[in-house]
Amino acid sequence: MPPGKKASRSEAVPAIAAGIELEKMRRRVRLSRLALFTAIAAGPVALAVAMASGPAAARAAAPNKPAPVRTAAVTADPAGYAQVFIDAWLRSSADEAGSAQARLAQSLAPDVALPEPAADAQSKLRSVTAVRSVQRGGDAWAVTVAAQYTDGTVRYFAVPVAADARGASFAVTGAPGAVAGPARAAVPASPYTVHVPSDGALSSTVGEFLGAYLTGTGEVDRYLAPGVKLTPVSPAPYSAVVVREVSAVEEAAAAGQVPADGTEVRVLVQAEARDGAGRWPQAYELALTARSGRWDVAALEAGTVQGGGAR
Repeated sequence: MPPGKKASRSEAVPAIAAGIELEKMRRRVRLSRLALFTAIAAGPVALAVAMASGPAAARAAAPNKPAPVRTAAVTADPAGYAQVFIDAWLRSSADEAGSAQARLAQSLAPDVALPEPAADAQSKLRSVTAVRSVQRGGDAWAVTVAAQYTDGTVRYFAVPVAADARGASFAVTGAPGAVAGPARAAVPASPYTVHVPSDGALSSTVGEFLGAYLTGTGEVDRYLAPGVKLTPVSPAPYSAVVVREVSAVEEAAAAGQVPADGTEVRVLVQAEARDGAGRWPQAYELALTARSGRWDVAALEAGTVQGGGAR
């Protein structure tokens, strides 16, 4: 533009717009720098987020207030520590303080004296198992450990243990004490109150399915409902399976004929598995679905409640 000549309105508008855009760019740069400095103060994770997010993250960040870092809660579990201690302590002797078991026990509980078993003791320790952990308050725990001996005797010991909140460190804080074992819990009433005839289609399907599942005789897939996947036990642990009793929750399971398609039942199977070493009682909970005049296995679960209590 020649000196002394004023810009026309049409020429001034683009210049003003360019100036506004330049100021916006400068502002974004300043915000990005602010976000970067804030992220450096907050830590490496926040820094990485700020670098990846750019100006958008800078607008969302609160100045001088780094985001809190969340960590997953860890629960202390002193049961295993107490189990290791009791195993070493019961196998050690004050007369042999230099033995490996004695050194292990003393490393876990330096202030706890070693036992002095009789030299002619007949029963030896077979195994130990932690059966209960109770938090007394703060970092203090009491762990009950069962000790089984070769003569079949079981003794229970309460072990005081200190554990930090994160479960990263433990310490046995005192000598173990002999206590009574846990009381036997009441067995809940079984929901399987319907008797299923042994000569019916359902019992037959259950027997053939378990035979394929546990002995490798036949294909498991042929007994499964569409879409159900179940891998047989391999290698097959038994040579034969005999179904002793089948009981159900639903009355439809006791019908002589297979009911309408889509009918679902839940059954408990009491069986006997056999191999060269003997006979072994087994229990399985199955869910079955009626389809095209036959029963299909829809689900399997072992270790179920077999009955007991009031019905």
